[in-house]
Amino acid sequence: MKNKKKVIGNTVFFFALFGLTAYAILKGKELSELAEVLKSVKPAYYIAGLVMIVVFVCCESYIIYRMLRLLHYNDVPKRNCVKYSFVGFFFSCITPSATGGQPMQLYYMNRDKVDISVGTVILMIVTILYKFVLVFLGALIFLFRHFLVAEYIGKAAFFFYLGMALNVFCIAFMLILVFEPTLASKIVLWLFQKLEKFHILKKKEERLEKLQNSMIEYHKAAAIIQGHRIFIFRMFVVTLIQRLIHFSITYLVYRAMGLSALGFIDVVALQSVISISVDMLPLPGGMGISEGLFLNIFKKIFVGGLLYPAMLLSRGISYYALVLISAVMTGVAHVTIKRKE
Repeated sequence: MKNKKKVIGNTVFFFALFGLTAYAILKGKELSELAEVLKSVKPAYYIAGLVMIVVFVCCESYIIYRMLRLLHYNDVPKRNCVKYSFVGFFFSCITPSATGGQPMQLYYMNRDKVDISVGTVILMIVTILYKFVLVFLGALIFLFRHFLVAEYIGKAAFFFYLGMALNVFCIAFMLILVFEPTLASKIVLWLFQKLEKFHILKKKEERLEKLQNSMIEYHKAAAIIQGHRIFIFRMFVVTLIQRLIHFSITYLVYRAMGLSALGFIDVVALQSVISISVDMLPLPGGMGISEGLFLNIFKKIFVGGLLYPAMLLSRGISYYALVLISAVMTGVAHVTIKRKE
């Protein structure tokens, strides 16, 4: 009941924020003109964008699948890994700071007999790779495309540097948890002791015993991951391709509008800046600020009344279509579980 109320609360918050964002963006705009521009885009571009979204999700599924095989969970089929990814993206999209995605993924993984501690290690590695790729791209932009920061990003550079700093801090903390499992155990045990001391949790010996057993499995999984650094590098490459596919949607929109002055690398770099800027902010999918940054950064690129249609198309495909597709897949997964029960 508590989880259901939380999901309902997050959903209400999501739609309220969506409504406010839509109102702020569309206020004073001629909707008929926006519709005309959106209609002029060839259907092939919409189809290509949706295909890119599905491939984007399936890249994460592939990483989870490979990690499960590495940790000797050979009975989990590929389709279930696709389910974990869609469920994760859906709940990440509707919860602040994407906090709801991984707990729901762990729930579905545990139903497939994947130990929670093992699932935690896998999802933590996925998150580290995801954030490391963002920092890697941000560093490349700073080193080789710094003129973009000066020419197009302007005042939004503050959010870019803040996002870089927060992601670096987050990566460092998570690396300690994964590659220093003894320290991770001490932190978790200390946290539980404090929660019991302040009577937030009741003191139970079986809980401590269960936690210690979970940490043993956590140690084993972390040790296996540490021993396969080439494998981790390959998963980094997959994650890099995944992120570039996602950011390429903006370039797809750019071409769909008949524009070609700016190259693929520059458009993708600018979209990377937006994602880095909003990644750690406590808003579902960076809603509101992502749209604002797009309008600010791309105002010199999508000119002649194309800026708002371009933003609607880019965010519509890369985020809102992802939410919709993930919601459908999550519904299917939920119905399947209920039927089995």
